[in-house]
Amino acid sequence: MLTVAVTGATGAQGGATARALLSSGHHVRALTRHPDSPAANALHGLGADVRHADFDDRASLDAALAGADSLFAVTTPFGTDTATETRQGKALVDAASTAGLGHVVLTSAAHADRDTGVPHYESKRLIEQHLLATGLPWTVIAPAAFMDNYASGWTLDGLCDGTFAWPMPADRPLTLIPADDIGAFAALALRRRDEFTGRRIDIASDERTPGQIAEILAAATGRPIAHQEVPLAYVRTRSADLAAMFEYFTTSGLDVDVAGLHRDYPEVGWHSFTDWAVGQDWSALLAPAPAHH
Repeated sequence: MLTVAVTGATGAQGGATARALLSSGHHVRALTRHPDSPAANALHGLGADVRHADFDDRASLDAALAGADSLFAVTTPFGTDTATETRQGKALVDAASTAGLGHVVLTSAAHADRDTGVPHYESKRLIEQHLLATGLPWTVIAPAAFMDNYASGWTLDGLCDGTFAWPMPADRPLTLIPADDIGAFAALALRRRDEFTGRRIDIASDERTPGQIAEILAAATGRPIAHQEVPLAYVRTRSADLAAMFEYFTTSGLDVDVAGLHRDYPEVGWHSFTDWAVGQDWSALLAPAPAHH
């Protein structure tokens, strides 16, 4: 019976990890800046011990990690910036080191340990290096592109108009993973500490081209959807970071050994992109916004 501190517990990856650990009978300390949020209340209802923790408040991290066995660590530049992400990630790792935790599972990004030139991969690489330097028992899981992003933001805006707008050629494969599979894999690594300590593993559940993704989304939503390649120059006007990422996806490619992962870790219950797409409530997601009178 482990006591696992889970950062980002009200987010996609942390929430999925917390639920996977709770369902297999472990104690979860759900760390969040907003312990009164609906997502935090939902985790409390599932049996999690919800604690306030702020990456910029070291005392709150020390208190939240005291007495825990393990840590699931997630950091993000979105909503802040990569310099902030790096600083906060290092602070979290330092707190884990002070607490003398028996295992830290850090979620990074597939290929972040390579010279990608993608800013939010480079920040994760710095955090990975900081973790390895502490001497703590570590595992790095590195997810491919998030399926969950296809049901939000500008992708969803495009789907409302019958377009899968994506900054990649129609025939270029991309490896993908839903948050639920990241959580299941993280929980597996935490439960089987001896097997996973000292390993860095790129993870993905499926590999699809943008053309195939558009077809799968069309079938799942029940409406015609066509892939449209968004020029990288346009993406660059919005975010140099994301433009660099899509350029990397298109030129180097985000290859991950999907077949090997399915073979070696069947208990994760990997979801194909079709599985994920069929599981979304598209009628609600694609409902027209209520008119303002």
